Amino acid sequence: MAPQTWLITGSSSGLGTAIAETVLRAGHKVIATARNPIKAAQENPQIEELGGQWLKLDVTSPDTTKTVKDAICQAGGSIDVVVNNAAYSLIGSIEDMTESEIETQFSTNVFGPVRVLKGVLPFMRAQKSGTVVNISSIAGLDGLPSCAMYAGSKFAVEGMSESLSKELKSFGIRVILVEPGLFRTKFFSTFVEPAAGLNQDYIGTPLGDTLQHFKDLDGKQNGDPIKAAQRILEVVTCTGLGVGTEDMLRLPLGPDCFDRFQTKCDALQENLTMMKKIAYSTSY
Repeated sequence: MAPQTWLITGSSSGLGTAIAETVLRAGHKVIATARNPIKAAQENPQIEELGGQWLKLDVTSPDTTKTVKDAICQAGGSIDVVVNNAAYSLIGSIEDMTESEIETQFSTNVFGPVRVLKGVLPFMRAQKSGTVVNISSIAGLDGLPSCAMYAGSKFAVEGMSESLSKELKSFGIRVILVEPGLFRTKFFSTFVEPAAGLNQDYIGTPLGDTLQHFKDLDGKQNGDPIKAAQRILEVVTCTGLGVGTEDMLRLPLGPDCFDRFQTKCDALQENLTMMKKIAYSTSY
């Protein structure tokens, strides 16, 4: 396979760094983005050592689309894969969250990918090829207590990706929706809680208990980010375990993700079956 050019947002840590390093080691070119590329380069010297380049990018900025377009032009005017990975989690009670905190969550997790795609898609349409990789989460399929806004943002990414996969297919552009479960990244040490703290009434409830469970899980997650990155590369390139997956939209990662996904599907089927009579009773 000829070397591809990848643009990966949120490459300064976690799964983003793992994807960038894995893709570079496979012989591809990488534009790795970070809000602070100087710090990211210092903490991850292997990216430049392997031939990657850093790009300063804050996906909440209105200049994101132009920055992405300029970077692609400087890289030769073509882009094969974009990975929308930049995101964070706002965890807690909606009651305790300000509108500003919620807006920032959606500006990063939902509008961020949109801004990036507006910069990438014109190039992919022109070349009649490309792959969009949107990093969602098991939270985009199964919302847990304390995750209403984070899950809401990832549900939005899921719906957006479903539509995009159908809209872009005629241009030869593929969409892959990655749904990681629990992986050993900084996710549980860097999630954001409302500045107001937690309303005391939620202590001892499913919300409070789940929030504490997340804190206790930090550093104990079973998922290996490097293995996740390798599976993503294989599905994008249809090699290794990715052979035969070219028509699949969703890529669940981790046994915990798979099991929660299956439980959600079973619950949806039960709900749908139970409500069939009511659904069919509403026609003229």
